Amino acid sequence: MTDLEERFQQASRDVQVLPERPDNDTLLRLYACYKQATEGDVHGEKPGFFDFVGSAKYEAWTRMKGVDQEEAKQRYIDLVAQLRR
Repeated sequence: MTDLEERFQQASRDVQVLPERPDNDTLLRLYACYKQATEGDVHGEKPGFFDFVGSAKYEAWTRMKGVDQEEAKQRYIDLVAQLRR
């Protein structure tokens, strides 16, 4: 396992024990970075109009399209580090 992968795995554990729950925009950024880091570009059909949460997640992930998976891991790590302060 690479150093980046180890730090990413640690950040994914750290996010579960943050001192405060992040706001919705930050949660969407965390989700999008995590999905891009683990699955790459968005795939599948966009959720229906009335699936507000699913649509928001899909749109957030779509904005990460084209970001390299390693870059997405680093962004996730950095965001979690900011939230832990």
